[in-house]
Order: sequence, then structure tokens, then C-alpha cells
Amino acid sequence: MKGKKFIFVLLVVIVMALLASCVNEASVASRNISTAADNFLIERRIIFYNAITDTYMQTIEGRCSITVDGLDNQLEVTCRVSETEYLKHYLGLSDNTTYFVEQTGLSAPDIYHYRVVFKPSTIIPDIEVK
Repeated sequence: MKGKKFIFVLLVVIVMALLASCVNEASVASRNISTAADNFLIERRIIFYNAITDTYMQTIEGRCSITVDGLDNQLEVTCRVSETEYLKHYLGLSDNTTYFVEQTGLSAPDIYHYRVVFKPSTIIPDIEVK
């Protein structure tokens, strides 16, 4: 009976070690940078590019969050322009257009902690009474 318990504990420790090795510093830092960018804390430059004509079609710079909408085949860019104002752009993707995003501002993500951000305005809906 003691031998079975020892083997079970050993297997649990091995599985935990394998799972821990899957989460490395780079993936934690990447996730934290993405979370910071989605909360408009990082400066970015989004360049929409035509690969056939080899030209930039549009450049958006600022504290922007991006979402790729595969159903509508578009890139959705939301930018914060003041404490209370935002702009949203829709960029259509096709076989000859693409985009790339450049982080223009530095960030210092904490690789030793995960980052979870709760926004009360998204948890509690804004109810309008008419």
C-alpha cells in the first residue's frame, strides 16, 4: 500500500513539473504585454499594407488594441484618444492586404506574476432608463 502511494505521489510531482515547464518566462511576458496593450497602456503602430503595390495603405499610432475578426475577415483597431474617448477602425483583410503591429513604447512586464484586470464597467452593465 505504501508503494502505491509513493508511486502516485511521484506521478503527481512529475506531471506538475511537466506542466510548470510549459509556462516559461517568454509566454508569461508575452501574455502580460498583450493584456497591457488591450488596456491601452502600450504605444503601438499598426501598418496596413498592400502586398501587390508594395505600399502602406494606412498607419495608426497610439494606445491601441487589436482584434482579428476571422468571420468578417477584418482587423478591428480600437484606440484610446483621451481618458474617456475612443476611436474604432475596421480594416478589411484580403489576399493582397496584410498588416503588422509594432510596439513603439517600452514595457516592463512582471514575469513572476500573472496579470488579471477586472473592469467594473464590464461586469456591471450600464443601464439606461427611458
